[in-house]
Amino acid sequence: MRRAIDQLQWDNAYARLGAVFYQPIRPTPLPAPYLVAFNPDAAALLDLDETAATDPRLLAAINGEIELPGTHPLATIYAGHQFGVWVPQLGDGRAILLGEAINRRHERWDVQIKGAGPTAFSRMGDGRAVLRSTIREYLGSEAMHGLGIPSTRALAIVGSNAPVYRERTETAAVLVRLAPTHVRFGTFELFASRGERTHVARLADHVIELYFPELLTLPAAERYRAWYRSVVTRTARLVAQWTASGFTHGVLNTDNMSILGITLDYGPFGWLDAYDRAFVPNHSDPDGRYAFNQQPMVGLWNCARLAEALIPLITREAALEVLEEYRRTYESEVDTLLHAKLGLVTREPVDGALISSLFDLLQATATDYTRFFRTLSRYAPGETSRREALYREVSDTAALDTWLARYAPRILRDDADPADRERQMLGTNPAFVLRTWLAEDAIRQAQAGNFERIEEIRRVLRAPFDEHADFAHFAAAPPEWARELALSCSS
Repeated sequence: MRRAIDQLQWDNAYARLGAVFYQPIRPTPLPAPYLVAFNPDAAALLDLDETAATDPRLLAAINGEIELPGTHPLATIYAGHQFGVWVPQLGDGRAILLGEAINRRHERWDVQIKGAGPTAFSRMGDGRAVLRSTIREYLGSEAMHGLGIPSTRALAIVGSNAPVYRERTETAAVLVRLAPTHVRFGTFELFASRGERTHVARLADHVIELYFPELLTLPAAERYRAWYRSVVTRTARLVAQWTASGFTHGVLNTDNMSILGITLDYGPFGWLDAYDRAFVPNHSDPDGRYAFNQQPMVGLWNCARLAEALIPLITREAALEVLEEYRRTYESEVDTLLHAKLGLVTREPVDGALISSLFDLLQATATDYTRFFRTLSRYAPGETSRREALYREVSDTAALDTWLARYAPRILRDDADPADRERQMLGTNPAFVLRTWLAEDAIRQAQAGNFERIEEIRRVLRAPFDEHADFAHFAAAPPEWARELALSCSS
């Protein structure tokens, strides 16, 4: 059975930590709100009835006009390293946690509204989000989930014609996003930086009890170390999945790092079009600190900052040992994922050079990353039409032939059924990702009052490995008008 919006069950464990961890605050309503998008897949996570999309109480609750029974609205406090620079206090400057909903499967979901108005942590900001950024996060998080990569989820977007001032004047919107928790590395850093070690321990105990209960039987010192190891390995796997899918987060500050190893805080993110190791989606990052190829090291650096915040719950020696596991986990996960992308069933000593030379080729020819691997999924040695399909993706056909001359005998040595290999690769290499131009198309249509494209894109990206023949154009390389699209932290 599904529930109406006012029948959701709540258990606000974070609020019980005490007021030092947050500011109790209610959302500031926007004038004349309207529903832009509603995601039935995310609604199911809350046992929320699909008819909630037409229930006026949903709109009123998201907009802060009513408070749902059992909720405890609050803005959390944290700190963080932003572009490598320590900022001693941050916090939810435009996001408010309505509460923690418990579904019938006993799963816990933070229900957070982003763009809900100013809080004590807004730092002179307006506490608002714009329609553009909410559409990008709504679609980005659902695209990530469709790829099987851990992420926050998006429930709904509510819009208003109220003006918001960023690089230009835009209209306001509120995003409803879900996560098991929004606790981040920076939450621990805040209390550690203040010398409030009892609060660090209390927060760690809270996270372990709710999200790592299998560790509760361990002695305290061993429990904290095992928990930190789990956070580090989850983070390493997450970054490896980003790498394999061609995703760049754009702002990997420690306050944007989830303690559960899920993708958090979608701003100037982007999936690769033309393959470029140094791809930077954020024009606010001129030095490329968060470029595509820097993410693995940034993830490690951020895990080291978390370790500093957890001492003495864990020792320095234990932290260094666990950080070495980050490297091993990341490398092993990337190796596994890339073997799958190339349809390689076994391991051979030549594989590393084969894979490396392919990425050199993609870099040199600025080949579309997603389209290439999708086309490679159908390649079969000796079949001219399938080789020619690859020729249409790679500009240097002679260099491609040289690489295929190494790849063809390698896949034949696996002695796998060609149909099985193709099926496995098509289930690994998506036909669709949320290309920047595709999100921009949805944004432009929404700004003109047409919200249908948002739902079309969401439905395609929830199953990105399917063909979706009617929407094949969503897999196209950027059109001419989109080649110079620029994103910033306000995105």
